[in-house]
Amino acid sequence: MRRLVISSALIVVFVLCEPPLSFGQQSHESLPRIKHSDILRRFPLTKFYDTSVPLPPGNAGELIRSSPFDEYTLSSDVQAVRILYYSESHNGDLVASSGVVLFPDSKPPTEGWPIIAWAHELDGVARSCAPSLSRNLLHGPFLSMYVSLGYAVVATDYTGLGTNFPNAFSDVRSNAQDLIYSVEAARKTVPGLGKRWIAMGTDEGAIAVVGVAELEQQKPDPSYLGAIAISRLADVEDSPSLMASESRQLPLELAYGIKTISPQFDPKDILSDSALPFYQRIRSECRVRDAEELSLSQMLKVHWTENRWVQEFFKQNRLGSKPAKGPLLVISSEGDPVFGLTSQVVMHLCHQHDIVQFNRYGDSDPGAVIGDSTRDQISWIHDRFAGVTAKSNCPAQP
Repeated sequence: MRRLVISSALIVVFVLCEPPLSFGQQSHESLPRIKHSDILRRFPLTKFYDTSVPLPPGNAGELIRSSPFDEYTLSSDVQAVRILYYSESHNGDLVASSGVVLFPDSKPPTEGWPIIAWAHELDGVARSCAPSLSRNLLHGPFLSMYVSLGYAVVATDYTGLGTNFPNAFSDVRSNAQDLIYSVEAARKTVPGLGKRWIAMGTDEGAIAVVGVAELEQQKPDPSYLGAIAISRLADVEDSPSLMASESRQLPLELAYGIKTISPQFDPKDILSDSALPFYQRIRSECRVRDAEELSLSQMLKVHWTENRWVQEFFKQNRLGSKPAKGPLLVISSEGDPVFGLTSQVVMHLCHQHDIVQFNRYGDSDPGAVIGDSTRDQISWIHDRFAGVTAKSNCPAQP
């Protein structure tokens, strides 16, 4: 039922903000009629995503190649170009990341289309799990809405989803750098893109955009204006709590991410013998559904959180320990089982005097909050590009 609410919220925005066609025309002429199973189907992985390992010399943000792609299930007024670009790993190595640039099928404004760097949630660590291989980019109607409002959307896949490098699952620095460098590569691909940009993400992508804000404080880009974090802004250190409400695949993916960042780490040190066969399969499968048959106690060793490399990973990915550049809008459902973890991260951000607006929605379905908060998102983004001073609702500090 709540999924219907999401659709309704987006439809209202399309009706109010899309002048070229009526609602009836958008619904019946622009978008093809397809079954739900077809929407979820992925495109095949092609040679477009292949690179040599190691890569030829280059600089992060440089474009490797690009290719227009017109087979996504998007509004007909949206142009799409796939990109492959140089990024940087957590350890400073040159890696390749892929993604998609979405932009209006019209003449750009004088200063270029303002940019939204989109950070998606994580749906596996295999190459075939790249959102750019999904028929509707995971959030096609939502992203189409922002393009229809006059924005360009740059949606990274993250390194290793698509490209032939290991994915740094849940590593804030890795994913944040993929976001930042995707904007640079996108500008080299589409001349109509402007300089100014904001970052926005949901679930694990929400964590990545806070990482963007932290990196921008260390190496400021005057064109960066702020970030929106939607739903589940929780530290990876709280993964035991997250695992209780998420798929049993999460421990496998977490081990994979730690191994990517710290090659010395051995997954056998935290995963049980029963879990190891499933760990091998996540390299090639987005969803290892029969892993759900194991309980967490059957999958993880008793003292797994005390492992040296796990502890280091937790420390490196703790949010709110570094100051953030620019304002943050944090959106969360009070009905989310891990709402308390999001509130805890917000308090950390507030304690270091970051500019944070925390919008809470009393919704029993956390998945609906991305649609329920659409008007607040649009208003906040408009104000950033209009130069309006951002507000904070952090409690007063002593």
